[in-house]
Amino acid sequence: MLNTYTDLRNFRNHIETRVEWAPHLNVITGPNGSGKTSLIDAIHYLCMSRSFVSNSDMYVVNQDESYFMIKGHFEGQIRSEFEVSCSYSRGDGKKIFVNDSPLERLSDLIGMVPVVTLTPDDKKLTLEGPAERRSYIDSFISQISPKYLRDLIDYRRIRKQRNSLLQEYRGPVSVLEAYLEPWNVQLVETGARIVAKRHSVLENLKDYLDKDYAMISGMELTAGLEYQTFCEPTSDVEAIEKEYYRQLEEAQPKEIDREITTIGPHRDEVVFLLDDFELRRYGSQGQHRLFALSLKMAQLHYYSDELDDLPILMLDDVFGDLDLNKTEILLDALQQHHGQIFITSANPVPFENYVTFDGTDNRFYKVEKGTVTEVSP
Repeated sequence: MLNTYTDLRNFRNHIETRVEWAPHLNVITGPNGSGKTSLIDAIHYLCMSRSFVSNSDMYVVNQDESYFMIKGHFEGQIRSEFEVSCSYSRGDGKKIFVNDSPLERLSDLIGMVPVVTLTPDDKKLTLEGPAERRSYIDSFISQISPKYLRDLIDYRRIRKQRNSLLQEYRGPVSVLEAYLEPWNVQLVETGARIVAKRHSVLENLKDYLDKDYAMISGMELTAGLEYQTFCEPTSDVEAIEKEYYRQLEEAQPKEIDREITTIGPHRDEVVFLLDDFELRRYGSQGQHRLFALSLKMAQLHYYSDELDDLPILMLDDVFGDLDLNKTEILLDALQQHHGQIFITSANPVPFENYVTFDGTDNRFYKVEKGTVTEVSP
């Protein structure tokens, strides 16, 4: 998938910016606060309907304006050519358009332009709690499986309704149990499909992860992961449903007392491992950084094998943490990938020692105070 150009208006410090991109490697440099990350965050909006920098759309609008608008032109195999635009105003909220037609649901955008993003914040994946890893895995799978995304949305709705019933009902327990039953059925059926899909994808991801960690780290350590859920992980949906029902029935008295759903994939964990040792507990700072980088490269290669269109890869300020040897290894791996790549860097990195910037396949950009210029490195 290629993003041939991106237009930004009132997007942070980009008042009116248009950039035409190279089909392979795009390196974006400039001082902190100049607007480098905003360029690739705009592309992320057009792929995922949200920012990877800010939790709220309102903080993305230029402080002197009331709205922002971004637009991108894409080319791919499934959709030969199409345009995606995103607008947000403090009064009307966010709207997404594909070829000038509004999307009824923002979720319909997910997977249309597959994207892999590596940022300094990805250290949270290996350092913080299970919610970070669940969010990552859900985003990972949703881009390659619309059915999984629908199940995920439905599961959250069902669990919310079930929790509301647990919290608000004030009658006999026997009646509450009768009211809960139809929600239990929906919860189990949807949740079992989520668990089965997570298991299947994570099992396939293991090989990619181990290979990419070995390539990037140069160490003879086995990188792996372990999926932990309420039952023995399997791709057998019926077996998961049976165990889910059993545990839900067993936990229901406690759930009624605590007024919350306690069993299900919303409590799953993915444990990252190096030589069977839990990375979160025993990994060094350097191992954490290399593992997060390897995980995103594994996602890139997984998508490249599974999808008809190559994903877009974005690396935000990643090279500052790498020594020259790791820089060379990573850039060599990136040049072997035929998809479109965006790299931002505040610190001087000798990209020209490893990449030929011909203005056709690869381009080099300088950003200063929201102004973008293509330059020769």
